[in-house]
Amino acid sequence: MAVETAELAAQRCPAPTVQQIVAGDALPPPAVLTFEQPAYLGSAPVSLDRYFDQGIFEREIESIWKKTWQWVCREEHIPEPGDYYTYEVAHLSYVVVRQPDGSVKGFVNSCLHRSTKLKRGEGIGAGPDLRCPYHGWTWNNDGSLKAVPCAWDFAHVDPAKNALPEVRVGHWGGFVFINPTPAGPSLEEYLAPMPAHFANWDIAKRFVAVHVAKELPCNWKTAQEAFLESYHVLETHPQLLQGVGDANVQYDCHSDHVTRFYAASGVNSPHLANPLTEQELIATMILGDRSVADPEMVVNAGETARIVMARFLRKVMGEKYGADLSEYSDSEMIDTIEYHVFPNMVLFPGISLPMVYRFRPIGSDPSRTLFEILFMRPAPDGAAMPEPPDPFLVREDQSYASAPGFDAAMGHVYDQDTDNLRAQQQGFRASATGVQQLGNYQESRIRHFQMVIDKYLAAGAEA
Repeated sequence: MAVETAELAAQRCPAPTVQQIVAGDALPPPAVLTFEQPAYLGSAPVSLDRYFDQGIFEREIESIWKKTWQWVCREEHIPEPGDYYTYEVAHLSYVVVRQPDGSVKGFVNSCLHRSTKLKRGEGIGAGPDLRCPYHGWTWNNDGSLKAVPCAWDFAHVDPAKNALPEVRVGHWGGFVFINPTPAGPSLEEYLAPMPAHFANWDIAKRFVAVHVAKELPCNWKTAQEAFLESYHVLETHPQLLQGVGDANVQYDCHSDHVTRFYAASGVNSPHLANPLTEQELIATMILGDRSVADPEMVVNAGETARIVMARFLRKVMGEKYGADLSEYSDSEMIDTIEYHVFPNMVLFPGISLPMVYRFRPIGSDPSRTLFEILFMRPAPDGAAMPEPPDPFLVREDQSYASAPGFDAAMGHVYDQDTDNLRAQQQGFRASATGVQQLGNYQESRIRHFQMVIDKYLAAGAEA
């Protein structure tokens, strides 16, 4: 007999919930981490052609990548007037430029003469203007036309009507965003309720300590979905079963554009046949900064591994980065708190796992994706923001551990994640059914993600 819908919606792992776990912490989590917002979105199978069909991919470019807010860079990438950052997604290219008054303007990165890119590749730069490298047509940094060589031959070109096409620019959390379309919600409306959730997580005061990029042999959705659920931990990351809750992760769907993943650390996986003691858990916890580990940490009577590790990291990491971490809860110090912002941003507001991810299609191939990982540390109190490092490109056949500043154990975890993706992308085409079956709770964020994509594609078809 089929299970009733109400029962499907209520099914959860029988292990302690994240909320039950964090309730026993010495420093309890902030209010924003004390509620759940699950979403049962049905159990229908999801088609696979969306991961490789060229027509669907091209519709996504038009309906999603040209019509959503996407982060381009950090404010510290373009600190001075004339500084610019070139951002590329699929076959699209944009450039944002810091203005003399401190504001930022964004433009389509294409000359209005014969369409050559004004800036040839992604990344930072600086200059007094935006000059085409082919024929020298030049625009001021505010987008107004500055000079046309042999202007006598272009009497038909009105400078007032040939400013560079602008895109909307927004700012939040130290990030610079663009939206290629003039219509639609403001950045603040688009991100809601995330700015309210991050009210006490001032990520504008964090700096980029590590920036790693890797090209992946899969669709941009395939890559993201590997990080939207913890169901894969049992098979893909068996070493994490000692120290991380997986089947009892909390999944929240807050809005069309924002979902959350909340996993407790310093606990045994519900799958672990022989649970470790609290003292044994200390030695096995996988953190994003092993340089501060200390084998002398002891779990005293009435304490848990979570309490001891959080207390230790609060002190040692605060000293290391010159920041006061005394107000951060145990959960904020050690747990995996992950927010996804549609279509391609993932933010971790915690301290020991302070990552930001970005996923983008490469060129016109639906089976190629650029995946970036940024580790963002607390900026020293009262000090100037450190200059961000250039992205380090890890080859597909290289380990993430080869990247400068990347913790080896964390690198191995990312290797495990991305090593699955080529086989999955190939499996989409090999499938005999043409569909995938998703878990009702553990993979609810994937279903939510796909439903939002379908909304954008439907709206694009109606336009």
